[in-house]
Amino acid sequence: MRETLKDPLRLEHMLEAIDKLIQAQTRDDFENLTEKDLEYFGIVKLLEIIGEAAYKLTVEFKDNHPETPWKYIIAMRHILVHGYYQIKRQDVFKTIKENLPQLRTQISNYLIEYEE
Repeated sequence: MRETLKDPLRLEHMLEAIDKLIQAQTRDDFENLTEKDLEYFGIVKLLEIIGEAAYKLTVEFKDNHPETPWKYIIAMRHILVHGYYQIKRQDVFKTIKENLPQLRTQISNYLIEYEE
């Protein structure tokens, strides 16, 4: 069984990775950045961290926060790691642009819950 006390730390890891990805995405050259292998794989690694941290959250935490699509986040991590050869760079960019801002808001709110 995973420790409940570790959930806030895992959420912080997710938030840090999201912030790095959003910061990179807001740069004018983000689409060009994904064409450079080393930078692209850094972007993918940050997405993997988000998925791995989500996977390591306790079942209780995930069950108490069903508004976040935990299964999809975790599935994306598995695809990035095990199905890396099938990933399209534009899909990575789309995920960052369309999904991470909302996920960031949710994770921030969850961390506030721990402070209360």
